Amino acid sequence: MNADPQILVDIVKTRMPFGKYKDTLICDIPISYLEWMQRKGFPPGKLGMLMSTTYEIKLNGLDKLLWMIKAGKR
Repeated sequence: MNADPQILVDIVKTRMPFGKYKDTLICDIPISYLEWMQRKGFPPGKLGMLMSTTYEIKLNGLDKLLWMIKAGKR
């Protein structure tokens, strides 16, 4: 399976459409909220995939990848 780099771009450009962090970029949602959502169950579809991917990135200390993409330094 090949990873799609567009997923990382989408994480830094997509805003949360609902809830406590509505209008916050997915990459800027705190890990504590992502942990809560992981326990509750991520929403279906692309949003859930972006949130779960962000959760895994942050959980593994790879936030720098998102910061670099967000800053335009690919």
